[in-house]
Amino acid sequence: MKLNELRDNAGATKKRTRVGRGPGSGKGKMGGRGIKGQKSRSGVAINGYEGGQMPLYQRLPKRGFNKPNRKEFAVINLGLIQKFVEAGKLDAKAAITEDALVASGLVRRKLDGIRVLAKGEISSKVNLEVTGASKAAVEAVEKAGGSLTVTKAAAAE
Repeated sequence: MKLNELRDNAGATKKRTRVGRGPGSGKGKMGGRGIKGQKSRSGVAINGYEGGQMPLYQRLPKRGFNKPNRKEFAVINLGLIQKFVEAGKLDAKAAITEDALVASGLVRRKLDGIRVLAKGEISSKVNLEVTGASKAAVEAVEKAGGSLTVTKAAAAE
């Protein structure tokens, strides 16, 4: 095989349609845009525009409120913590802090803190230090013989 013999597989590439290149091409003259009007011209952006009528998204009622300074927590479940402890990615003997959770790869980033939820089982005795936790999660960790402390300092930032 030589360099000049290299070819793509049949049907692997498709020639692009060259619009407005004469009647023989099948896409000549108006180039598939129809006749006249705003859409036949270039530079048109009319998504959601209804010709001066009040657009649908403005006619519908707005409900609710999005708090601009709301806290966004990274959420983890107890079952995942247990899995990472068994895999040896988290050290159950040392205190498991938010930084340790990020370093282990369990959480990508802390955001405004890490919140622990009670989904899954935990059997190892762990000492967790996180920004938030559900009541069920605290009970489950204490039942397993560990402790879960919620740090208020990070939550107050």
